[in-house]
Amino acid sequence: MNFAASIGQQADDRVVPVILSGGSGTRLWPVSRESFPKQFWPLLSERSLIEETARRAAGTGFAAPIVICNHEHRFLAAEQMRQAGIVDARIVLEPIGRNSAPAVAAAALLAAEDDPGSVLWMMAADAAISDVPALHRLLAQAVDAARRGRIVMFGMRPTAPETGYGYIEVGAPMPDLPEVREIARFVEKPDAATAAALVADGRHLWNSGMFVFTAAAMLEEMQRHAPAVLDAVRAAVAGRTRDLDFIRLAAAPFAGSPNISLDYAIAERTDRAAVVPADLGWSDVGSWGALWELGRKDDAGNVATGDVLLEAARHCYVRSDGILTAVVGLQDAIVVVTDDAVLAMHRDRSQDVKHIVDRLRAAGRREAAEHNRFYRPWGFYETLFAADRFRVHRVVVAPGQCLSLHKHYHRTEHLTVLAGTALMTRDGVTQLTRENESADMPIGCLHRVANPGRIPLTLIEVQAGSYLGDDDVIRVEDNYGRATPGG
Repeated sequence: MNFAASIGQQADDRVVPVILSGGSGTRLWPVSRESFPKQFWPLLSERSLIEETARRAAGTGFAAPIVICNHEHRFLAAEQMRQAGIVDARIVLEPIGRNSAPAVAAAALLAAEDDPGSVLWMMAADAAISDVPALHRLLAQAVDAARRGRIVMFGMRPTAPETGYGYIEVGAPMPDLPEVREIARFVEKPDAATAAALVADGRHLWNSGMFVFTAAAMLEEMQRHAPAVLDAVRAAVAGRTRDLDFIRLAAAPFAGSPNISLDYAIAERTDRAAVVPADLGWSDVGSWGALWELGRKDDAGNVATGDVLLEAARHCYVRSDGILTAVVGLQDAIVVVTDDAVLAMHRDRSQDVKHIVDRLRAAGRREAAEHNRFYRPWGFYETLFAADRFRVHRVVVAPGQCLSLHKHYHRTEHLTVLAGTALMTRDGVTQLTRENESADMPIGCLHRVANPGRIPLTLIEVQAGSYLGDDDVIRVEDNYGRATPGG
């Protein structure tokens, strides 16, 4: 039986998925960075984490999802919703990160405009769940409880004494809903000894951060327990604007909201909270150690991804997103290789990666937040080589897309087509440029590149000049509503 049938779902009474995609995933550096965080990466399968999340909430029982994300990630989120087969998602842009409570308030306010009784299913974009049928079965019970006015959490049965999660103590079952329990208490992230005791007593669950509630119930509890959040977000929603297909929250009022999680703002204060105990193969995919636990292992207990060779290695996690990576004789190690960084550590220290990121930020290193590859609404570019006064980029333009019409005051550009066909415009003159052909863009000329074909257009771009910063990109016209500066 599918989810819709299990709750007698009507077409106008479907559950609204709310996908929160605001994290940066620093513990999965150097793959996850602010410019391209972990939810957009395929870490466990050929699909990204956010795509897997969206697919769990697709079908007749669910309305179009509301996706809350950083405005810098809007085109990434839209493309990955498209890859998940979802073309009607409402993508809401946060002007600044303010944690989960303001994000949920925005989703509840938007849903309440259509129907205050709408049931919302809030979930993080970056969690892994292996047993989706069991999830849907328990979700039906959670939806029933939500329609009775409860704010329902999912508690995961612990498999180890984790200190990185909060815990929920399970209380009595709800009448007529045996899968839904009252909450006896919340326990903050414990030390190792306390965590071991909580797991041993059998009454405590990991707090997964997944919620089910009606828009009306959440807004009532926000008014009771977090009125400053609700007031700020209500003003931000009232002042929203449309940006292409995106909903852009008003920046000033949203920035005035307290920075607080839904757990602290509502779950631990409300008298309407309930919990569904679950055993779904859940993980928050919060570290490289977690990815080793979730990954498919060889006979020696190793997880290898990419161009990797292992010799006499045991219980290692090795990932290469670029060059050949060989590991010999290591045990319980993690090795992660990207185009511009290498991470090597003992598996027991996987929670300490954030300290490396903090040091990189303090030193002003771009590797803390940016990759060599930069995604844009038209495709992406990556830096192949950089030195004083010149840079070399590989530029890939998706079929039917084009860069902005722009100019530079401090650089020239030489463009060579490697694959596909380019429609290049320079000072009002447009010409078709084919494979192995080139074009020069002198300082000050108005120019743009478009891909009129059906395959990706790949270019080599050589920039030369006294200043090569992004703020030397002066846009005159842009199909994506972007302002200067940028590519």
